[in-house]
Amino acid sequence: MRIGMLTGGGDCPGLNAVIRAAVRKGILHHGDEFVGFMEGWRGVLDDVTMPLTLETTSGILHRGGTILRSSRTNVKKIPGGFEKCAEVLASHKLDALIALGGDDTQSISLALAERGVNCVGVPKTIDNDLSGTDACFGFDTAVSIATEAVDRLHSTAEAHNRVIVCEVMGRDAGWIAVTSGIAGGADVILVPELPIDIEDVCRLVKYRREHGKKFSIVVVAEGAKLPEADQVVLGTAVDSFGHARLSGIGQVLAEEIEKRTGYETRSVNLGHTQRGGTPSAYDRMLATRYGVAAIDLVHAGKFGQLVVLRGTEITHIPIAEAIAKTRTVSEDLLAVVKSLQPLAGAV
Repeated sequence: MRIGMLTGGGDCPGLNAVIRAAVRKGILHHGDEFVGFMEGWRGVLDDVTMPLTLETTSGILHRGGTILRSSRTNVKKIPGGFEKCAEVLASHKLDALIALGGDDTQSISLALAERGVNCVGVPKTIDNDLSGTDACFGFDTAVSIATEAVDRLHSTAEAHNRVIVCEVMGRDAGWIAVTSGIAGGADVILVPELPIDIEDVCRLVKYRREHGKKFSIVVVAEGAKLPEADQVVLGTAVDSFGHARLSGIGQVLAEEIEKRTGYETRSVNLGHTQRGGTPSAYDRMLATRYGVAAIDLVHAGKFGQLVVLRGTEITHIPIAEAIAKTRTVSEDLLAVVKSLQPLAGAV
């Protein structure tokens, strides 16, 4: 079979591991041929490709980013975009297309599948918020980076008796904030799922001071917001899918905490450092399993499906089901966060 591959949306550690696994399984077990489209759906529209062979995918398992590069190209907003995509894919005589990406990327996969293109999806989102799968590759690496940062912030916060607010990724779901915050021993963890109660934040910071520790760590997801306020954004521009560039809630919080408590407060935004660098062993393994499973779906003729992790097993669900809603942080994890904090009235 001739199979196309692309990576869309934001990069994350593990993309290259998926590409490598799919290519190796396809070539070594089925004699497949692969065409890689550069920069996501833009590469399909512009017909910009690279060959994916055992040679071109050798040595990429441990590399971050993606050899196919990426973009946030929204085919829906381009007149005749879907027709152009179908035309280019047909010109390469492809039997199937494997798209690596989150809900935006997979929404294009779904639309093409509904137009008769044989599409298989692989879930990719650093925020770990794609519905239907228990884990997305790249998330473990991002959490490890964020946790290390929180660990490091403890020492400098303690040295200066400061409150430090650490802003991490998480537009609509706080998986990174909750996981790295708990693992890093943060005093306050704030997520998009719940409006920020600034009075309670200050209560928790004061409790810390009044019980022997002269510093505090606050971890906040970039999409968290104050009640009746919008998410804090950088500039006014939005991407082709209508997403604003989130940044700055950490600084807003730091200023408000200092004003209300009188404690010196600083903010740190980890930003794209969470996306960069070599993937963890867990992410390499998960990504490899996804790549192999995607080839299995192609050869089974199960199109319009997304490979997913359920428990410890790799399976698949319809792409439409996966992108129907955002996978938010579960109530049990939010309860863990609350259980590690003093009850209201303790201060």
